[in-house]
Amino acid sequence: MVSPKDVSRKLIGFDFYHKILGSPKYVVAPMVDQSEYAWRLLSKRYGAELCYTPMFHARLFSEADGKYMKEMWQTGKGDRPLIVQFCANDPETLLKAAKLVEGECDAVDINLGCPQHIARRGKYGAYLMDEWELIAEMVKILHRELSIPVTCKIRVFNDVEKTIRYAKMIEEAGCQLLTVHGRLREQKGHKTGLADWEQIKMVKEAVKIPVFANGNILYKEDADRCMQATGVDGVMSAEGNLYNPAIFCGRHISTTALALEYLDICASLTEQATATPSMIRAHLFKLFHASLPIHTDIRAQLAKAKTRPEFEHVCKELEKRLNEMSGGEREVQCPQEGWTLDERGVRVLPAWVAQPYVRGDAERRNREAKEKEKVQEDNRNGATSSPAAEEAQTVPAESGQENELFVTPEETVPNGPIAPPVVGGIPTAPSPEPQAQIETDTPVTNETDIAGTTSNMDSQVLRKRSNPDTASNEENQALAVHHTSQVEEAIMPERRM
Repeated sequence: MVSPKDVSRKLIGFDFYHKILGSPKYVVAPMVDQSEYAWRLLSKRYGAELCYTPMFHARLFSEADGKYMKEMWQTGKGDRPLIVQFCANDPETLLKAAKLVEGECDAVDINLGCPQHIARRGKYGAYLMDEWELIAEMVKILHRELSIPVTCKIRVFNDVEKTIRYAKMIEEAGCQLLTVHGRLREQKGHKTGLADWEQIKMVKEAVKIPVFANGNILYKEDADRCMQATGVDGVMSAEGNLYNPAIFCGRHISTTALALEYLDICASLTEQATATPSMIRAHLFKLFHASLPIHTDIRAQLAKAKTRPEFEHVCKELEKRLNEMSGGEREVQCPQEGWTLDERGVRVLPAWVAQPYVRGDAERRNREAKEKEKVQEDNRNGATSSPAAEEAQTVPAESGQENELFVTPEETVPNGPIAPPVVGGIPTAPSPEPQAQIETDTPVTNETDIAGTTSNMDSQVLRKRSNPDTASNEENQALAVHHTSQVEEAIMPERRM
């Protein structure tokens, strides 16, 4: 039970939101291996007001040897307010893990939103949506036994009334803040589609606790519009933050400037607290997604980099090249007449600034690159090319519309509009290295890098994943893929957690 001395930390509902969290409106989502301490510090420099840790596996986190916790748990100065997220399907195991961090964070969050097939086999995340009694027990035990509040992150049902009953059940069990990802459990990968802001709005109106919205955020203006449309208390960003850590201050800054600042933060932390090479590599691939299709040799160097000096060398080499495009500018300002938009309503930005990745870009670039390849082949064979192919051949390198031949199947499926009135596809990550493509039916991790194709991510695999010196060449190549799905899923073993 909670001791009397801890009562002051155990505020509820809006008291917790205002007095402990500081009334945050712009929130960095829990992202496996990507919302680590160094990235949280960078995000807070650029407008993030609250960050979640990566999702941790409750059973592994609470193991007696402490190895998983030591490798995954990172915090320190400047990291508060902070919410720690766990996936679990056993109340006692969840409590045991949460007890280990309750003195170093402001709340513990339960992941109820992972939609991956491995979550179905392991019975956690969104595959607990039909296990209301189990969910209630997990929330109740944390509410009863922790000295800090418990929060939850959920997905919605097809039936909005069921979603409302679900949210109210979780609230009644003791949840003090609810994040609603406005997509169904089935909306993942190429079926991602739009998040339903109307469902989020109705949940917000039905409960008495603070609510965060998640989904459809490309720019700060999207976050502000979401709050206005739904009435939520804050907006959570995952992919938007990964591609542009300055998303919440509405800026488009030089990607190399952001990357070098991130590496400086990593260098300032202790070895225990800093990011692993795989984390760094994943972040840089996402930051540089618009320029790597142009500078393919840099892309190859980044895939092979393992040490901080090697990452810095890659960033500085890319910076030299991008400076020729930018004229040494650090940031693109919004023109007085407003941003120029393409036919989908997506901002037209130079490749050297941080910007969202839009799924339609991959489809278009893949088509144009194939046409260009055909032109070259026809020219070698002495054939006459078509006008359309000739036009594709003349696409300027600065547009980033070449060398994008290796797009995963999911990236070639258009998904419709992002969020009213922005039009385009849901952002996803390009595959940076063709040789890293892996054919497997095993679902991959959420908005981070692939760390192998095994479906049984036990503690040994996780330790191997965080140490590139012990990982195989195939795994290190796979780390360069950065295939995106949804923010809260991770490959976990089929065991009680």
